[in-house]
Amino acid sequence: MTERPHGTPAPDVPEMPAPRVQERRAAGMPGLPFLLLALLVVAGGIALIAVGAAEAKDGSKGLGSTLIVVGSLVVVAALITLFGLTQVAPGEARVCQLFGRYQGTIRQDGLRWVNPFTSRRKISTRLRNHETAVLKVNDAYGNPIELAAVVVWQVRDTAQAVFEVDNFTQFVSIQTDTAVRHIATRYPYDAHDGVALSLRGNAEQITEQLSTEITARVESAGVTIIESRFTHLAYAPEIASAMLQRQQAGAIVAARQTIVDGAVGMVESALARIAEQDIVELDEERKASMVSNLLVVLCGDRAAQPVLNTGTLYQ
Repeated sequence: MTERPHGTPAPDVPEMPAPRVQERRAAGMPGLPFLLLALLVVAGGIALIAVGAAEAKDGSKGLGSTLIVVGSLVVVAALITLFGLTQVAPGEARVCQLFGRYQGTIRQDGLRWVNPFTSRRKISTRLRNHETAVLKVNDAYGNPIELAAVVVWQVRDTAQAVFEVDNFTQFVSIQTDTAVRHIATRYPYDAHDGVALSLRGNAEQITEQLSTEITARVESAGVTIIESRFTHLAYAPEIASAMLQRQQAGAIVAARQTIVDGAVGMVESALARIAEQDIVELDEERKASMVSNLLVVLCGDRAAQPVLNTGTLYQ
């Protein structure tokens, strides 16, 4: 794995197979006008049946039978075509198949009519959330950690979602868990050198890479990733106490470093002002004693206890 500047690893996303089918619009027409037309045809067929029955009663059995048969066929045909009516709610789509062959997708909401012999599978195109369980993995340093993530996703291509994978919802779930585990093993929980990326210190950059990897994994299933975020990140219980002590020790060292840097600066400033204003002439030994005393006062945890020297510095 190559390294980018500033310790950022290069993208390492899998290459998924290219999709074999893409979404297209299904052939059809508005459903309400067709419904009214079909009802008129049914009414016409019933009228033919009634006229045929009347003709048969009056003695014209041949004509009456013909009208009855024609009317029955018209009614049956109209009723069959009514099976092509499909209701589509906002945020939904219908994937149409005819004898196993993909015919297109209905995305326009409302009442639509398509080929009545097609099967229509309902697919939700609304935004969805998937939250992973708390996963236990080893980070880049080998420390066991616990983490979980939430992913906001949406079906982009209904044909790919239906035909490229067995179950696109389960596919997104498994690929998300895989991506979270993969990202967690590439980075440490905490970067002790303060330069490399870490899961705790660089959450924004890590989640961007997580979104990129999940997108690459689920793209062939016709799914787009809107956002991904870590919802839980912690050391595993068996090392949490030790790592807490390590973090506390690091914080203490950092605080001490800041205190010492400030104290040295204050001592340097005090010696410079004394020399500049010619308050007192200090030789090297007196300077060393003054520096020692100031550092004790400035860096000590407790208030300094003054010691009165009744003699001289050299006695």
